[in-house]
Amino acid sequence: MRKLVFTIVLALMPVIFFGQSVFDKFDGPDEITTVIVTKKMFSMIGGVDTKDKEAQQYMALVKKLDNLKVFTTESSKYAADMKTTADKYAKTAGLEELMRVNDKGQSIKIMIKSGAKDTQVRELLMFIEGTGKNNQTVLLSLMGNFDLNELSVLTDKMNLPGGDSLKKAGKGAK
Repeated sequence: MRKLVFTIVLALMPVIFFGQSVFDKFDGPDEITTVIVTKKMFSMIGGVDTKDKEAQQYMALVKKLDNLKVFTTESSKYAADMKTTADKYAKTAGLEELMRVNDKGQSIKIMIKSGAKDTQVRELLMFIEGTGKNNQTVLLSLMGNFDLNELSVLTDKMNLPGGDSLKKAGKGAK
């Protein structure tokens, strides 16, 4: 009986651990606003048929995405934790810096894990510190297999925090 229980636990461990993200600890506290869009939601959105060319581009991109996680906070405690976690994750996950902007108290870092081509992205991590009059911190994680040049369509349709920076990163990748 012990061997059976041990075997079941070993079999379920990858599901338990790989289903988790290092950023999931930010999902829950009242001081953090969280938006998480899963592969299932992206596939449901991608199934919508439209004749509008821009909407078709958006639907094509959405089909390539696995998940989107956005965490925003005005709390200095959580902002510091987000920064530390994002920096540590970028190093351990092998992300490379794509773009960095420091302007008027706002600091933006965009890091990616490249795909097969130069503009292909498997993972994008964006960290924004000191945005707006509320001094808001934003951590955005996007996973899938998409082209960096397609990001402007996503930022326009989803009104993502830091969307302007993502557009610039996409244009610079051509």
